[in-house]
Amino acid sequence: MRRPYDRPLPQASALPHSRSRQLPPYRGLVAVDAKDFTGYPAIEHGVISRAVPELLERSFERAGLAHVWDDRRFPASTGDGYIFGFDPAWMPFLIHPWLHTLQDVLTEFNVHSAGAVRTRLRVSLHIGPLPDTGDEFDGNGTPRNDTHRLLDSRPVKAMLAASSESITHVAAILSDRCYQDAVASGYTGRHPDHFVEVPATVEGKRFDQRAWLYVPMPSGNLYDRRILGDRVVDEHESAKSAADTDERGVGRPARSYVTQRADRGIINSGTVHGGQSVTNTGRDSIGGDRFGGDKIGGDRLGIAGDYVGGNKSGTVNGNQAGTVHGNQGDTVRGNKKEKRR
Repeated sequence: MRRPYDRPLPQASALPHSRSRQLPPYRGLVAVDAKDFTGYPAIEHGVISRAVPELLERSFERAGLAHVWDDRRFPASTGDGYIFGFDPAWMPFLIHPWLHTLQDVLTEFNVHSAGAVRTRLRVSLHIGPLPDTGDEFDGNGTPRNDTHRLLDSRPVKAMLAASSESITHVAAILSDRCYQDAVASGYTGRHPDHFVEVPATVEGKRFDQRAWLYVPMPSGNLYDRRILGDRVVDEHESAKSAADTDERGVGRPARSYVTQRADRGIINSGTVHGGQSVTNTGRDSIGGDRFGGDKIGGDRLGIAGDYVGGNKSGTVNGNQAGTVHGNQGDTVRGNKKEKRR
């Protein structure tokens, strides 16, 4: 009789690229993660872990998608979240109305929980080929890994953190494949303008993909690019340009193109290490018209060596934009208010 330890070890699957074979079936993937799970006392972790799948089931039933929950493939709890696969034909319905319904279900849950255990969820949606034969190890592969990376990416975390915990309970991120197949193609009952494109990166991980954010119930300034877009994009571009080298192979300082805008004021844009351009987009002017509520007129005003006329249509002479190599303006000699000949 053969003893257990005498049995041969399982054989590794065929090496990649060694021969052609059929792709695994394509599956939609949905993963959720509870915000600030580790911030709760350990005694409440079990409560949250049980509540997440119950809330998901309730939301699928209310959205008219109970069959998607009943037919889920390779489901797994992650402690503070949940993941499963499904027929990707239903992906447009998960984007809408399911995400909005999940927001409603969580709102009701949090109201009735009286602040004891409030649950806010990040959601990631993806599509890709995954083994699905009924084996206990099904569902493992790059699409599943990417689904978890999207869930942990900086943009969706920033989106949920910047919103009101009393209003916004769901923030979702879609892979570019999911967005292109289900949203851009027109199959989802939400216009593409509801989605915000972001570079999805994960701290400490080699992951950098194009993705799309969607918030069913936004609050605050979630779509302000200073909160979610410019900051993320600038850091993304700076990280890329840090590796730039000149023609001699010498590293150059990291560059990023930034734009700063003040209400009815000045736009300052340009490459950080090079020149900057300054544009006045407001209706205010210098030289007799109102500037910041007060009139500046009468005496001629010299600014950094350039001349501003005293009448209301004063002309600004000199170069107001360009590359700054030394001083930040012309050197002023003598009386700053002296008329320039």
